[in-house]
Amino acid sequence: MVYLPPDKEPLDWNTRMKIAAGAAKGLEHLHDKASPPVIYRDFKSSNILLGEGFHPKLSDFGLAKLGPVGDKTHVSTRVMGTYGYCAPEYAMTGQLTVKSDVYSFGVVFLELITGRKAIDNTKTQGEQNLVAWARPLFKDRRKFPKMADPMLQGRFPMRGLYQALAVAAMCLQEQAATRPHIGDVVTALSYLASQAYDPNAPVQHVRSNSSTPRARNPAGWNGDQRSVRSPNHHSPDPRRRDAAGASKYGAEVSRTSSTSDSGRRSGLDDMDLTGSQVGSPAQTGRRREAPRGTDRQRAVAEARTWGENSRERTNGHGSFDSTHE
Repeated sequence: MVYLPPDKEPLDWNTRMKIAAGAAKGLEHLHDKASPPVIYRDFKSSNILLGEGFHPKLSDFGLAKLGPVGDKTHVSTRVMGTYGYCAPEYAMTGQLTVKSDVYSFGVVFLELITGRKAIDNTKTQGEQNLVAWARPLFKDRRKFPKMADPMLQGRFPMRGLYQALAVAAMCLQEQAATRPHIGDVVTALSYLASQAYDPNAPVQHVRSNSSTPRARNPAGWNGDQRSVRSPNHHSPDPRRRDAAGASKYGAEVSRTSSTSDSGRRSGLDDMDLTGSQVGSPAQTGRRREAPRGTDRQRAVAEARTWGENSRERTNGHGSFDSTHE
């Protein structure tokens, strides 16, 4: 998809998001529309065909397998697929679920964002495996801009880059249960694909200091430093503490995904498509932060007035009037 001959123009940001959203919709059809669900099992970039207008179509279903039915959580099968795209739990145990496809999708999506191959033996030792190279970078949002494909030459929305990398990081979580359902990924990527970016806009230069755009992503991750907290932070909101703990690879998960179809939850469930989570405790918690500046002075004055009035009422009720005895 991305590896074009030297004489061809590289795919722009809009096209890449369109391809990712379309490929995710293909997986959604297999996972959620088919009964029983179909696990693609060998999802990789070379199996995505691009038609007119870069419309993606999935091909080569030779390794596809019917998913678990009834109360089964997985199917056990001989490990097959392509190195660099296989989910770790499938490669180690042979246990296959639809979340295995979500991991593979995360690898392909990361390829689209970075312009790198899943496995590239021409790179230095620490950069040959795309996911292994990306994991440390996911932990530091200041390095996100450096993960963008150099062929884009800075022609991408910085906010969109942050959002896309957050989605990729969630898909690539090592624990299958914490990965989002593919339907949630489709929702997030459809939003990104709808945000048209002018490739002729001024190039965005990456700064190496700690100043980074305060962009929110569809996973509920906020670029504001205050919302990125350590798992041991004493927050009044347990969901927020859980999210911080799950952000091991740079993206927050609001609640561990359920393996059942009914009432399923993932880190993408509560979002509105501007990037903030609708009605989430994290959002209401921010509204309840202690006031600052003028607001703090007003709050102190109101508290003092309330205290004085309260004391007056107490003294009035507690006084002894001999005329009423």
